[in-house]
Amino acid sequence: MKARPLSVLGAVEFSPASYPDDRGLFVSTFTEDDFTEAAGGPLFPVRQASVSVSRRGVVRGVHFTAVSPGTEKYVHCPRGTALDIVVDLRVGSPTFGTWDSVVLDARDFRAVYLPAGLGHAFVALEDDTVMSYLLSAGYVAAHELAVSVLDPELGLPLPHDITPVLSERDRQAVTLAEAAARDMLPRFNHSQENR
Repeated sequence: MKARPLSVLGAVEFSPASYPDDRGLFVSTFTEDDFTEAAGGPLFPVRQASVSVSRRGVVRGVHFTAVSPGTEKYVHCPRGTALDIVVDLRVGSPTFGTWDSVVLDARDFRAVYLPAGLGHAFVALEDDTVMSYLLSAGYVAAHELAVSVLDPELGLPLPHDITPVLSERDRQAVTLAEAAARDMLPRFNHSQENR
């Protein structure tokens, strides 16, 4: 498996080798040794595994967990295609406010690791896009927050040929500047405590 650090500090893209034959193909979307080397430590204890299914144009995010130490995520796309976006929301981080993106799909089976404190969003680029998540913490609605994926200051790379389909929560999400002013954002030093 190849690992590539993203421009958001601590986020990593993983590209596994696949082994096709006349039956189909085999691929390992996670390997502990490769993850440990690239992420600087072993995979977090998995507390929840989740799946979302989205039609083309659905945009989910930018979601994050504000409670210290936050939630780490390992995400891949076993069906369909998604533009996965990582945003650094950690106040005090050298890459605060920056983002990076990776196309996740069922052809290359890339995965993305997000350390605690990062924001996560994706755009479903085709119908029936499935996103699979391993999470270091269980979902607690009161701890889950969002920054607007449409925030012009972030300038996220939403495709121009898609009209974003957003949940009510995501339509009402505040900008990054508003989240900072309300002291909603995670702190970089707190997010580093569990790594």
